[in-house]
Amino acid sequence: MKYKRLILIILIILVVTKSVYMLYPMPYKEYIFELADEYDLEPTLIYAIIQTETHFDYMAVSRSNAKGLMQIMDMTGEWGADELDIDDFTPEMLFNPYVNIRIGTWYIDKLISQYDANVDMALMAYNAGSGNVAKWLADTKYSSDGKTVHTIPFNETKNYIKKVNFHKRIYDLLY
Repeated sequence: MKYKRLILIILIILVVTKSVYMLYPMPYKEYIFELADEYDLEPTLIYAIIQTETHFDYMAVSRSNAKGLMQIMDMTGEWGADELDIDDFTPEMLFNPYVNIRIGTWYIDKLISQYDANVDMALMAYNAGSGNVAKWLADTKYSSDGKTVHTIPFNETKNYIKKVNFHKRIYDLLY
């Protein structure tokens, strides 16, 4: 009886562990690790953004028409494609996982640099737009130092940052 209980506990642990890994997959590993290395970013940050944005649905389109795994807006895609010398870019190319991850990784790196390596500020801009973040930084109701936002007026953005950070912690623990 003692052994049956032990075996049952081991089986439950294995099933739960397997389930967690299934909830936090690592597809597109070659792309994400290559691009994270190129931009000196943690691959788990890119995975956490994709997990939060689309749960790895490369054909996802948001209400605001953001496309692909990392939910890139057409204008951001065009800007990124121009900066990255992606020839003959069309917004439909954002459904290509490599193109989407390449532009998304370039963009989050650009935002991290813009906000002095403050990843939460970069995530805020990634979600709400740099224009909104600039307004919040200029308003003492949201920022006391003009460099960080202490009160995020958009609940969606506040929750987005929490979700990305949560998913990143899980990825860091698992991998």
